[in-house]
Amino acid sequence: MANEALLRLDGVSKRFAGGVLGLDDISLDIAEGEFLSLLGPSGCGKTTTLRVIAGFEAPTAGRLLIDGRDITTLGPAARPVNTVFQDYALFPHMNVAENVGFGLSLRPLDAAERRRRVADALARVGLAEKADQRVQALSGGQKQRVALARAIVCQPRLLLLDEPLSALDANLREQMQLELKRLQRDLGTTFVMVTHDQTEALSISDRIVVMNRGRIEQAASPATLYDRPATRFVASFIGAMNLLPGRMGPGEAAGATVEAGGMSLRVPLPAAPPVPPGDILVGIRPEDVQLGSEAGAAGAVPGIVEGTSFHGRSLRVHLRLAGGADLIADVSRSALPSAVVQGERLFVSIRAGAACALLPADR
Repeated sequence: MANEALLRLDGVSKRFAGGVLGLDDISLDIAEGEFLSLLGPSGCGKTTTLRVIAGFEAPTAGRLLIDGRDITTLGPAARPVNTVFQDYALFPHMNVAENVGFGLSLRPLDAAERRRRVADALARVGLAEKADQRVQALSGGQKQRVALARAIVCQPRLLLLDEPLSALDANLREQMQLELKRLQRDLGTTFVMVTHDQTEALSISDRIVVMNRGRIEQAASPATLYDRPATRFVASFIGAMNLLPGRMGPGEAAGATVEAGGMSLRVPLPAAPPVPPGDILVGIRPEDVQLGSEAGAAGAVPGIVEGTSFHGRSLRVHLRLAGGADLIADVSRSALPSAVVQGERLFVSIRAGAACALLPADR
């Protein structure tokens, strides 16, 4: 993936009729060949961002540039951008090949070149043998592949995907996630996908933009978002996270001592500490919480089990610590000494070296 920005959003805002603010001063660079996901709850601005990039919505303020060229006032057809819609938007009166080749029919290409491109696009999505079939005869996953083939056949610089897998069942959705990533890697095309599914975004994106109330909360790699969320919103939105009031001492080369939930933790610090010493909010992932029937681990504190939920080979245990804080732990069932029951007293500790998130207490 190259470092230069293919697409730049420069201070983009969008205000709808009635004064509703959809986007609030969004600035973002998207690199050539990047798979980027826009992630957030309903109404956060992710779909509005996609529509502004596509040219379906005009920004109220700011600019959009592709390869340094200002495209803010250009319509959708004049932009080197194609969109895959959530509902596929296939033409029922056309067969598969005709659907895929529709965009090419509007371009000055001879028939042989159109046929070659359509065949290549269908081969890339694994539907070469379906070229003459009617779209009504296809499964949901096959219709999604046709929509992808129709989008890539015009060789766009940027491909936009509006929750493309939301209509598929869980197993097919996971399969199509792998197919999407493979296709993007093979083509080298920049993909920008809107999704509300955290697992989907984490599994296939090079970078994720987490949005909330029309603004960008954090844009980072999946690992950075998971291990080093920048705000309380990101920490609570990306996966499960325990957020405990705490206090941090002065940082040193080896890390900082953090007090939270009655526990004293030695936390590794990033190159630049995100918060100064003092009152903070400490984020701890459930898988970093360890449980035992005895206070074997250093710094372990007692907690009372308030409930459990079955997660396959792991068990999610909900606890109330002695100081009153709530905590959840994801523990392998084989690692537990016995069946865990409500009201049981267990000892809680945090895995050494866990990437705890350190956040300002007021955010």
